[in-house]
Amino acid sequence: MRSSCPISQTLEILGDRWTLLIIRDLMHFGKSQYKELLSSPEKISTNILADRLKRLEQSGIVEKKSYQDNPPRYAYRLTPKGQALRPLIREVTTWGLEYIEGTKIPLDALNKETSENETSG
Repeated sequence: MRSSCPISQTLEILGDRWTLLIIRDLMHFGKSQYKELLSSPEKISTNILADRLKRLEQSGIVEKKSYQDNPPRYAYRLTPKGQALRPLIREVTTWGLEYIEGTKIPLDALNKETSENETSG
């Protein structure tokens, strides 16, 4: 460990281009299978996706469950630790909408967020 700073340590886990996008897809787009995550518009490569899912699982942010034995296939979902990132994802989204021209929230993500807020509140 280079630093005990919580920002530094958090960036060790979340601080690359792909990790938050994978979390976004699991959280807001209902994706759970490898092929679904691979189909995101950002076009993540297979080796990067596999690596990031493994890191997220090792960090306790994502868990995988087998849903098919032959060939082996897994469903991925956020753990409570991963769900706790919801405010961070929301704030990064809000910041991007406010300060980066041309950004927008896809309608299906907005609808999912709205329905979750209505059922949990």
